[in-house]
Amino acid sequence: MKITAIHAHYVRIPFDMGAPLQDMGGIRFPTMDHLLVEVTTDTGLTGWGEGFGHTIIPATKTALETYVGPWFIGKDPTDITGLHREAAQAFHIFGRNGPVVYAHSAIDIALWDIAAKRAGLPLYQLLGGARRPDVQAYSSLLRYGKPETVARICAERVRDGFRHIKLHEHDTAAVFAAREGAGPATALMNDVNCPWSVAEAIERERAWRPAELYWLEEPVWPPEDHNGLARVRRQATTRIAAGENAAGLHDFHDLFEKGAIDIAQPSVTKIGGITEMLKIAALAEAHSVRFIPHCAYFGPGNLASIHVVAAQGTDTLLENIHARLEASPYGNAMQAHNGRVAVPQAPGLGVEPDMAIVAKYREGTVTTIK
Repeated sequence: MKITAIHAHYVRIPFDMGAPLQDMGGIRFPTMDHLLVEVTTDTGLTGWGEGFGHTIIPATKTALETYVGPWFIGKDPTDITGLHREAAQAFHIFGRNGPVVYAHSAIDIALWDIAAKRAGLPLYQLLGGARRPDVQAYSSLLRYGKPETVARICAERVRDGFRHIKLHEHDTAAVFAAREGAGPATALMNDVNCPWSVAEAIERERAWRPAELYWLEEPVWPPEDHNGLARVRRQATTRIAAGENAAGLHDFHDLFEKGAIDIAQPSVTKIGGITEMLKIAALAEAHSVRFIPHCAYFGPGNLASIHVVAAQGTDTLLENIHARLEASPYGNAMQAHNGRVAVPQAPGLGVEPDMAIVAKYREGTVTTIK
C-alpha cells in the first residue's frame, strides 16, 4: 500500500458560545476553523486527520503543502510507528513544535484512521480498548470576563448534565462567580494560558483556593519553565495541569521528572498525532500522572481524542468545547449528552465528513499534494 495523494480542506464555520467572548491575549475567534487533511492510498482506502488549528491554520496548511505532505507521498501508510520516527527526524530542523509538527500530526491521525479501517475496527479497539460505549466529558468554556455571564453559563452547563466545567478566566470575581453558578458539587477547572511569573502564579493559586478548583492549568510563562511550574505545584493545594504547549515525549518526560504537573494534557493535533499521544499516556502512567488530553477542535482530532480516551485502562476525561457550530461536517458525533460523548463504533475514526458541508464552508479551493 502506498500514499498517493494528500488533500487539505480549510474550513471556517460560524459559531455561538452563548455570550460575547473576551479577547484571549490578542487571539479572536470570529469562526471555528478546521484544517481537515485527507490521505488517499492506491488501494482506495482514505484516512482523515486534522492539524492545529484556529487562526494558525494558514501556516499549518503551508507547512503541509510545501514540505510535510510531499515527504509522505509514496510512503507505506501501514508503517505508522516507523514513519512517525523518520518524519520527526526529517522535520526537526524546522522546529520541534509549531506548524510543521501540526501538519505531521494531521497525517499521523489519518494513518491511524486508515489502519483501523483496514482492520475493520473502530479505532479505540485497535488501540486496545473495548470497555466504554461513551466517555465522560468536561465542558470547556472560552473567556467571557463578566462574572454574571460566567455564572449563568456555568449553571446552564450543569443543567445540561456536565459534572466538570473548565474556565479560561483571569479575573478573580469571574472565578468565584463560576463557583456560585456551578454549585459545590461540580468540578471546576481554570485554564489561564500561561500569563504569570512563578511568584504571581503562586499568589493567584492561593487567592483562588476558596473556589476549590479541581485543577489550575498552565499558570506560568513561559510554558517551558518546568522548574518554575514545579515550584508552583510544590506550594499549591490545587492540582496543576499542563502539556498543550509541550514539544513531544521528552518534554513530558522532563515535566514528570521535575514533578511539575499532576495532569498531563497533550494535544493530538499539536504533539505529533496519535502515535506520540500513546507514548505520553504510557509515560504518564509510569509517573502516576493523570492523562487528560487537550481537545480544542471539532474534526478528526476530536474524534481521535475520543478514541484515545476510550482506550485508556482507567477512566479519564474528554475536553468538550462549548460552542454551537452553525453546521458541522461530522453532525452530532462530538456532542455531549448528559455530560458524556458516545464513542463511534464504525471502522476507523468512525464518522466520515459530510463533504457538502465541507464545500459550503471551505476557505478557497482544495489543495492536493501528489
